[in-house]
Amino acid sequence: MTPVIALVGRPNVGKSTLFNRLTKSRDALVADYPGLTRDRKYGDGKLGERPYIVVDTGGISGFEEGLDAEMAGQSYAAIDEADAVLFMVDAVQGITGADHMIAKMLRQKNKMVWLVVNKTDGRDEDVAVLDFYELGLSGEPFPIAASHNRGVRSLIEEVLEEFPFAELPEEGAEDHWGTRIAIVGRPNVGKSTLVNRMLGEDRVVVYDHPGTTMDSIYIPYERDGEKYTLIDTAGVRRRKNIKESVEKFSIIKALQAIQDANVVVLVLDARDGVVEQDLHMLSFVLNAGRSLVIAVNKWDGMDQDDKQQVKVELDRRMDFLFDWADVKFISAKHGTGVGDIYKSIKVAYLSAMAKWQTNKLTTILEGAVEQHQPPMINSRRIKLRYAHQGGSNPPIIVVHGNQVDRLPGSYKKYLENTFKKVLKVRGTPIRFEFRSGDNPYAPEKFKNNRNTEVKKGPNARDRRIARNRKLAGRD
Repeated sequence: MTPVIALVGRPNVGKSTLFNRLTKSRDALVADYPGLTRDRKYGDGKLGERPYIVVDTGGISGFEEGLDAEMAGQSYAAIDEADAVLFMVDAVQGITGADHMIAKMLRQKNKMVWLVVNKTDGRDEDVAVLDFYELGLSGEPFPIAASHNRGVRSLIEEVLEEFPFAELPEEGAEDHWGTRIAIVGRPNVGKSTLVNRMLGEDRVVVYDHPGTTMDSIYIPYERDGEKYTLIDTAGVRRRKNIKESVEKFSIIKALQAIQDANVVVLVLDARDGVVEQDLHMLSFVLNAGRSLVIAVNKWDGMDQDDKQQVKVELDRRMDFLFDWADVKFISAKHGTGVGDIYKSIKVAYLSAMAKWQTNKLTTILEGAVEQHQPPMINSRRIKLRYAHQGGSNPPIIVVHGNQVDRLPGSYKKYLENTFKKVLKVRGTPIRFEFRSGDNPYAPEKFKNNRNTEVKKGPNARDRRIARNRKLAGRD
């Protein structure tokens, strides 16, 4: 399960700062001004191999009217959908009536709550947290300084200890889930119709399995002897905007489905084209590094001019995807093109879970460098020595060399395109890590000899200097 962690508290206690620390981003605006955050903001974070979802909220004072009441409503909704709540208070201003009100509300919600005392930098932590025992929450107050990133890692480690973590099985191990496919997209684009169509084809066996986390439904089944699990995020929740009432998809469900999936099928509505919500969902998929298949639904019944216009818009707004992700034009209602989605899913899954030997990756790297040398930095050529695989889903390729931190983005893109082409990777992004240092695959004898040679260098130099001085004295 991917835990959902909500940050709540009165205005200007540092919730957005902590959100940016936990997600390692700058997605939340931060300023010394209360009420800056007005809506729920979602982000995904990771501690080692442990993923989690963070929800940033507006402040709660207890005296909200008008727009402030709408902001408080967003905070209450975040608490309801969260698995854990970080209740933030301000060590500088001390305890307030609003803090008492929030603490009382959290006790009634019966949620797992951590009382986080922020802005303790420059203060004795034991003294800073003392007054907050008055709030009557279980557990010890947790002192942090979010702006300086002090105590943040210890806090998230303690929170994640309360949630079980099931690691993905090794390749080749028995896995009853099979290939996990998340169907995501906006409301009314045809996700449920597509799910039913994928499950209702001939030669499909559907198993009875209960729904799991956050009402997302995990449906194991078989097709042509292959095991799959569809993760259905068709649940739609109505939320009110300031000016009008609109129907939005549940971001929480989509984020969790993306984290749990091997392959994500992003469903678009051909009649609406590409809208901002589609791009937001796409950004979550790319940040998670998941394999991707784009399904443009409701393709039936459109005339050729409208179809051409849709393709032009896709080329304009998503052209950066087409060199590695498949785009399928389908009709979930009539089943047209749905079978082709399975072909793309299989290719994407095999690419995401592929294993490559170090020799093969190093040979590709050497060929790329030979064809196009890295640039010179301060009259020194950047050298890329060898490469090995650092992980799967998404594939991670670790490149070792010197001055790799100065490698320009254009050259990194060149390497990415070269590896994709040679390895015939399709449907999944490839991530690169660049490191400087010794070759971890080199024999210990080689390392010891090199260290010995480094030590001998200065001694030989000292002997030469001494000899030259002696000769100069004789002269």
